[in-house]
Amino acid sequence: MTAPLTTDLRLVDTDPAELTTDAIVIGVHSVADAGGDGPPGLAGTLLLASGAESIAAAFDGKLTETLARLGASGAAGEVTKVATLGTVAAPVVAVVGLGPEPSGAAPAPETLRRGAAAAIRSLAGNASVAVSLPLPDDEDGPAALRAVAEGALLGAYKFAGYKTKPAPRGPVGDIAVHVPDAADKTAQDELTRAQVVARVVGLCRDWVNTAPNDLRPPQFADAVDAAATAAGLEVEVLDEEQLEAGGYGGILAVGLGSSAPPRLVKLTYKPVGDGARKRVALVGKGITFDTGGVSIKPAQGMWEMKSDMAGAAAVAATLLAVAELKPDVEVSGYLPMAENMPSATAYRPGDVVTMFNGKNVEVLNTDAEGRMILGDAMARACADGCDYLFETSTLTGGQVIALGKRVAGVMGTQEMCDRVRDAGDAVGEAAWPMPLPDDVRTGMDSDVADISQVNAGMDRAGHMLQGGVFLREFVADGVPWAHIDIAGPSYHSGEPTGHWSKGGTGVPVRTLLELVDRIAAE
Repeated sequence: MTAPLTTDLRLVDTDPAELTTDAIVIGVHSVADAGGDGPPGLAGTLLLASGAESIAAAFDGKLTETLARLGASGAAGEVTKVATLGTVAAPVVAVVGLGPEPSGAAPAPETLRRGAAAAIRSLAGNASVAVSLPLPDDEDGPAALRAVAEGALLGAYKFAGYKTKPAPRGPVGDIAVHVPDAADKTAQDELTRAQVVARVVGLCRDWVNTAPNDLRPPQFADAVDAAATAAGLEVEVLDEEQLEAGGYGGILAVGLGSSAPPRLVKLTYKPVGDGARKRVALVGKGITFDTGGVSIKPAQGMWEMKSDMAGAAAVAATLLAVAELKPDVEVSGYLPMAENMPSATAYRPGDVVTMFNGKNVEVLNTDAEGRMILGDAMARACADGCDYLFETSTLTGGQVIALGKRVAGVMGTQEMCDRVRDAGDAVGEAAWPMPLPDDVRTGMDSDVADISQVNAGMDRAGHMLQGGVFLREFVADGVPWAHIDIAGPSYHSGEPTGHWSKGGTGVPVRTLLELVDRIAAE
């Protein structure tokens, strides 16, 4: 169900007013009403953003008044289309709101990313679109260009899906981003990176959006294996017999209830050349469908549990990008995969499971299955050796209750939590550090095993923190680590907004890639 990027992206330095294209995208800011005798709301409430100068001149300076009369407010993400009637080469100007005019600075990269995405999405069905949004002529310019390019491509994404009739309006086929110098190497490098990132985020979204009957653990493992092999990554796939021989009790326990056996996929990227390099381990939860098992979930909303493998999809996508971008750091990805189903063979509350690192876990809730497979994978990553460990998973509903559907929760060593938050801020994937209190661990003491899988009294208070505390048990001493709970941000059930598509969002691929890049640069 995956497909390559279908939208082309290129740079142009031709005057935007002279570009031959189906539509030209420019930006507009909202400003405080400056007063005056004009109709309410028209007196100085809009300001065209940098990059729109030649378009404004072609409209004899009346474009903002026209926009205001059409109801444009300049609010971030709002798109207003105006027929040019020959005033410029493009037949349509699509004006995207960038929010309030920034004071002495260009719009934030995330504002540009969301604006470009909203504009391109609104222009679906057009063969070609040009984008001329503000790009500062200083050290912030490359980040702004990357944001515009990423946003444009992410906004063009649409899951091919299973519909038998083609969509009435397909994605924009060609996007030209206006820059001062289209031949500039830095600009070309940012364009290339944006294309790589958008391609792998799109693949991650495709996997998350795929129907669960088409992406059970063996099929998911095969799909990742094929993509990774084509990208030149080292691939190791452990089947159920190898998992049994290796002592992966957590992965095996969760997979017991399904007719589709579990898998553990390891992907490895090693830079060319000799010399010691830092080693980064990425671990992602791959529950291809989560019924809750014997502790079954309510029917309402269960269909979204096809997205419970979003962490594994994100890790696989990140490794694919790493293989193309080639940072000077060794990166390994660990993808435990299982299907959590109720059956006569399923694992039960009360079971005691021996994990890969030898710890015995008392199962109290089979719907807390993600931590079981992740514990094995994290312990394996530590056994293989790593200098940094980042794990991501749709682990708890507690994350959504505490932080909502836009902000991931981060737990682990303080430095690593700060790294994740900073990287997320840089790429527009918000994350917020959360504590791991000692009393939460005390509440998970078991009468019969080393630790209970959840609070021993089934108290859901601090449920997100319970997940982080449990995972800490499987991190080797001295390894800096972070757990990123993406239960909310990984899947968007509403209509598309900004660079978020409906369904899988691709979070946190761009955060993980930013983390890898920053570590490689140290």
